[in-house]
Amino acid sequence: MTTTQSPAPRAATASGPAEPARHRGSARTARVLSALGLDDLNAGGFCGEWIGSGPELEVHTPIDGSRIATVRQVTEEEYDRIVARAHEAFLKWRRVPAPKRGDVVRLIGDRLRRHKADLGRLVTLEMGKIVSEGEGEVQEMIDICDFATGLSRQLYGLSMHSERPDHRMFEQWHPLGVVGVISAFNFPVAVWSWNAAIAAVCGDVVLWKPSSQTPLTAIACTGIASEVARESGYDPAIFSLVVGRGSTVGDRLLHDRRIPLVSATGSCRMGYRVAEVVGRRLGRTILELGGNNAIIVTPHANMELVLPAILFGAVGTAGQRCTSTRRIIVHESIRAELTRRLVRAYRDVRIGDPLDPATLMGPVVNRQAVADLENAARRVTEEGGEVLCGGERPDGPDFPGGHWVTPCIANARNDFEIVQEETFAPILYIIGYGSADATPAQAVDEMGEAMALHNGVPQGLSSAIFTDHLREAELFLSHRGSDCGIANVNIGTSGAEIGGAFGGEKETGGGRESGSDAWKAYMRRQTNTVNWSPELPLAQGVRFG
Repeated sequence: MTTTQSPAPRAATASGPAEPARHRGSARTARVLSALGLDDLNAGGFCGEWIGSGPELEVHTPIDGSRIATVRQVTEEEYDRIVARAHEAFLKWRRVPAPKRGDVVRLIGDRLRRHKADLGRLVTLEMGKIVSEGEGEVQEMIDICDFATGLSRQLYGLSMHSERPDHRMFEQWHPLGVVGVISAFNFPVAVWSWNAAIAAVCGDVVLWKPSSQTPLTAIACTGIASEVARESGYDPAIFSLVVGRGSTVGDRLLHDRRIPLVSATGSCRMGYRVAEVVGRRLGRTILELGGNNAIIVTPHANMELVLPAILFGAVGTAGQRCTSTRRIIVHESIRAELTRRLVRAYRDVRIGDPLDPATLMGPVVNRQAVADLENAARRVTEEGGEVLCGGERPDGPDFPGGHWVTPCIANARNDFEIVQEETFAPILYIIGYGSADATPAQAVDEMGEAMALHNGVPQGLSSAIFTDHLREAELFLSHRGSDCGIANVNIGTSGAEIGGAFGGEKETGGGRESGSDAWKAYMRRQTNTVNWSPELPLAQGVRFG
């Protein structure tokens, strides 16, 4: 894609003329939209061509509440048309050799490199994360394209020794079909790419339903990927898109038997619904749901590592990562010191324009997120905790409208109802373990209490421990330790690399995306046995006839 050729239509419908341009806000917003081929009014469906004649969806930035642009959502009839075209594309795409499919994904990564700055700024404008994190999210897309390109030559099956003479037994992996991807607002492009790049090299096609909070980044990325596919001589409907309401288009996707796999990122409540509906038709799901992530800080921790790790984990993305740090489980002998240093660091966090490189925290995504933080601060106090700082709405000329809060720290107990829930906002609970007068050596024996607190929540995504003591670290990583899908030593809960499989346990859903062997979820396994003997022996020594 070039900045002079738009991947998205200027018109709101497949055949109607473009409507007059509307006010786009600041000049920097207009420049970003233009560079990515977006207009004031954009069609929200793609199936090799851009369509969308449903209700208009106005997209507002959480920075100041101003309108960025408008998307025309797809109707249920248009959804059916898009899925039918996606299936047609799959029947052709699965015949392309996997390394050739990898070449297309590699070219998508190259195109993303060209547009990294503009896409990063669009992520910031739509959901509010600071521009460094916005560009970092685009870098995740680039990295997963690189990973998937190599993977396209490594879709290995196993060979097994048959118990029957002159027989060969092996397994192979085949493309699955149309993969539905439902993404959340907090990572409006990276999560799609984790699925799309891997699925594409596996021979699948992708149908993306993005969050209604962040449809513009989805349109831009679909435009880039589909244009690369077209330029490479393949059906651009490999990368299809439906922007529409969850109650109509989203529900239709879940029930759609033409979609054998649905990968969904969102709340636990949403995950229960996805698992129930897709499971009822015996479809597959990859679920990436809530996190209630904790860091254990022992007396053997290096505090110079602890503080920045907690700060990024709890305040980064304004506390709106599924891997955000929610709980600090700290030994009582160092609790007061750590709390004092955290409160001081929180008060130094620069909140403001997320496009300013000096800003550390931008706005939360919407009014509901503001209300959720205020409600959590109130409830933790009602249950007997204490708010130490933050949890307020800042005033002043630096916060012109939009959805702004100050990050919050509270003393709490792990059994508080509010602590057991995931609040998708920047609130951090300090929870003590052990005895205040214990020596560092005695504190090692108190790790059992820390692990019980750590694992004593319904969610199980990401976890971390800070310690320089071997026994504490190894216990944390053992079968008696963290029950999360991600467990780190001396790094925080956020910032997972794409090379490892990403996902969690318990109410987090159990799914895995991105690296390692997560690719297997996007393919169907087939076990094969070839008899090259003149006999027909049966397995297990069975004689018949």
